[in-house]
Amino acid sequence: MTKTFKSGNSVAVRLPASFGVKPGTEVRVREERGRYVVEPVQGNRRKFDIDKVWGCAAGSGMQLIKDEDRLFEHRPLLWEDPTWRERLDRQP
Repeated sequence: MTKTFKSGNSVAVRLPASFGVKPGTEVRVREERGRYVVEPVQGNRRKFDIDKVWGCAAGSGMQLIKDEDRLFEHRPLLWEDPTWRERLDRQP
């Protein structure tokens, strides 16, 4: 048996270690006919690990794009508009 407790603006519940739930496990909580069901979310979301690919292009012959090959045209940006800056400065 366990008891709910306040955690910030939420109500929380501790699961006994004997349940074998690892910290950080993503779970779904739902109410079903007056009972609360806590179940793990299927398939943990995988995070991308940049360390596995960092530097993998070394020796591949890939090169940085030369400045003259960059074909980006300047477009006006919101914060470059002086009227927008004035409105921003006037806000309380």
